[in-house]
Amino acid sequence: MRPLARVATDTPLERRMSPTTPTSIQLRAGGLRLEVVTAGAAVRRLVLLDGEDETDVVLGFDDVALYGSGRDYLGATIGRYGNRLAGARFTLDGVQHRLSANENGNTLHGGAEGFDRRDWTVVEQDEGHVTFALRSPEGDQGFPGTLDVTVTYSVEPGVVRLDYLATTDADTVVSLTNHTYFNLDAESSGPVDAHRLTVSADAFTPVDAGLIPTGEIRDVSGTPFDLRRPTTIGELLAREDEQLAHAQGLDHNFIVDGVGLRHVATLHGTSGRTLEVRSDQPGVQVYTGAHFDGTVVGTSGTAYGPRAGIALETQAFPDAPNHPGFPSAVLRAGDRYESTTVWRLGRE
Repeated sequence: MRPLARVATDTPLERRMSPTTPTSIQLRAGGLRLEVVTAGAAVRRLVLLDGEDETDVVLGFDDVALYGSGRDYLGATIGRYGNRLAGARFTLDGVQHRLSANENGNTLHGGAEGFDRRDWTVVEQDEGHVTFALRSPEGDQGFPGTLDVTVTYSVEPGVVRLDYLATTDADTVVSLTNHTYFNLDAESSGPVDAHRLTVSADAFTPVDAGLIPTGEIRDVSGTPFDLRRPTTIGELLAREDEQLAHAQGLDHNFIVDGVGLRHVATLHGTSGRTLEVRSDQPGVQVYTGAHFDGTVVGTSGTAYGPRAGIALETQAFPDAPNHPGFPSAVLRAGDRYESTTVWRLGRE
């Protein structure tokens, strides 16, 4: 992990939103090209080269100016806290912190002005990697502590690696993730219903109708959430289940087996392309993109409909600060938050 870059403290928060067209950066390795943008430190394209054929396997905005707009989280770095915090609040060491509410009275993906809306600073770059940095000041969206964050994208042939690092000057909570949507048959190819998905999880965290975890840890056995063997997404979503109805598909946290950098999930496209996700985080949010309604136009000019892509968001558990039985997401002053996620692309 590269050392944390310091970000100037005299830059007002409102100036670090994304008021101008984001800068695009291209990383290359072997038959892989990754495009990332400064707004939201977001992934815009992940292009696989096969002879003269090029296939973009992630969803991205056709108009690069939409990055940083707060729309859809496409490819963005999410923070301070990925996923949902119930009632836009949490209590830490007996002190309640009220947060920015941006979804039905809850905090989603860091609040109304989350990290996906920020203009990140490039602090290091070459053809194979780029490091973005951001300072989130004390009280940002209601979170305590000044948080300094970096995310580094690195590429090797067939591999994209994401390394996160954060430090704080006061105790706080942190869960950083990436919100890329994958479609291994090409971002313009329509629903991912025929993709097959495997997740290394014996349990998941059920949600209520507002998609807030109930606090239960439920065994996947005998449920549509048993993805321990390759399962076709469309067949899974066709099953009758209250949890699927709550989310109009999958929008759930799976409890990843084991600890350390390990297998999280494998996605298989009908094209024969595969994506293996590895991470050191305790959970992964699997979201099948029910909200896409044709109003988002992708990099190929294609309008994205429901299930145009699937997100595999490695993370701390949603709403963990409000559930003592969940793994802690607390970052203490003087400690370092470090996390790694790896995307390995190949063929069956």
